[in-house]
Amino acid sequence: MGTGKQQRRGNTRQRIQDVALELFAEQGYEKTSLREIAERLEVTKAALYYHFKTKEDILTSIFEDLTRPIDELIVWGREQPRTLDTKREILTRYSEILVGAAPLFRFMQENQATMRDLKTGESFKDRMFALLDILKDDDPATPMTAQVRCFSALFTMHGGMFVLKDAEGDPEEKRKAILEVAIDLVTQAHHGM
Repeated sequence: MGTGKQQRRGNTRQRIQDVALELFAEQGYEKTSLREIAERLEVTKAALYYHFKTKEDILTSIFEDLTRPIDELIVWGREQPRTLDTKREILTRYSEILVGAAPLFRFMQENQATMRDLKTGESFKDRMFALLDILKDDDPATPMTAQVRCFSALFTMHGGMFVLKDAEGDPEEKRKAILEVAIDLVTQAHHGM
């Protein structure tokens, strides 16, 4: 019996996150109130408050849920040998994670000032640097061009999501094309190290 209630609570939490992200995307994070989120959900503000005390709590929970797979990928990547196969696997897994986190990335793109002010933005930047370190190796003698290629691979994956989201074509085909370019960049960087 307890699991049913927990399941419902989990769904409510998810619905709150989804609706909050929709509103943040439509009118901006700063202009969205907890009251508006509650109204769109058709619940009382008290019911919303039971799950989240502030807008930032909602945003933090969205980040934690959607970035957990990135954290797991970083842990896995740090345990692997720094081979080209490992780097390709990291990019492939990251590509799949990005598909699931697309609404969050749209929010980040449209609310850059807010992201700079929130601790969640800082922690996301830390994750990107952790991935970059795995891709480029820790060797201080790594040529600058190789470092730029590794950074560009991640940037290509993020940028490609936005640039191609409205372009004609199958989303999976677009994801694979972006991934292929990112892997090409890391492959060139790896051979140049």
